Amino acid sequence: MIDRRNLLVAATAMTAAASFPTKKTQAETSAENSLPVRFALNMSTIRGQKLSIVQQVEVAAKAGYDSIEPWIRDVKDYAESGGSLSDLKKRIADSGMTVDSAIGFANWIVDDDAAREAGLEQAREEMEMVKEIGGTRVAAPPVGAHRGDSVSPPLPVIAQRYRALLELGEQVGVVPQLELWGFSPTLSKLSELAYVAAGAGHPDACVLPDFYHIYKGGNDFESLGMIEASRMHCFHINDYPSDPPRESIADKDRVFPGDGVCPLPEIIRKLIDHGFRGTFSLELFNPGYWERDANEVAIEGLKKSRAVVEAACA
Repeated sequence: MIDRRNLLVAATAMTAAASFPTKKTQAETSAENSLPVRFALNMSTIRGQKLSIVQQVEVAAKAGYDSIEPWIRDVKDYAESGGSLSDLKKRIADSGMTVDSAIGFANWIVDDDAAREAGLEQAREEMEMVKEIGGTRVAAPPVGAHRGDSVSPPLPVIAQRYRALLELGEQVGVVPQLELWGFSPTLSKLSELAYVAAGAGHPDACVLPDFYHIYKGGNDFESLGMIEASRMHCFHINDYPSDPPRESIADKDRVFPGDGVCPLPEIIRKLIDHGFRGTFSLELFNPGYWERDANEVAIEGLKKSRAVVEAACA
């Protein structure tokens, strides 16, 4: 005979367990989203609120992002103040998210040999931190060759230096993604990005495009079709207004996807048709958003990012 008291206790425990949310698997999340891409929060979007990396993770998780794209300087600040990177890795994983990319500014491209050597050492340290929190990719922008008065090495030389960075990343287990910067005198064109990635001759070579930077650099979005989709793991999503004009528009002018004039659904449709299955990471630097509650900004950003992708997939 069944012990009625034990049965009651078991039933109560089952009811209580069912009331707690469980962490969804990636497959369950993908099925629920029914979209072929993932969404990440680049922490520049809420940078002005001056949150710790732990608070940033909480904001992204509450909003419902699949992933985060932290700034390495915030991870470093956390570690230097006594935080455990293994604890941070667990916190991110327990929230149901991953680290699909990270933002660093190692000086890997500069002509000065000593500065470049120091930059590669910085890159190693940063990639090791990314690895410790569960990440496998990091942005590699053209720092050191991004201002009008800076010396821009020839593209074949940049390709050799990107290969050196890739080889370093291979040792650590983190892939540096060649990032487009539209205001830079080099690596502002999709053609330059494709040339350097191909010229590196390394199996991990990949690119990190950005809708705003493609526009800022004077590119034609059709050129995206010339880049193999499997070489774009992460793509910065944002929008831009018609004013200020392209020549004077700046990072601070970026707006939520769908709030500007970029034909995002049309471009995203072509990306997906060409096989893009990566992560759209919301990267904004709008001071108006920084004055708002970080949770509200993150929620609105995800909602509008999903909306343009849903329109592309309709």
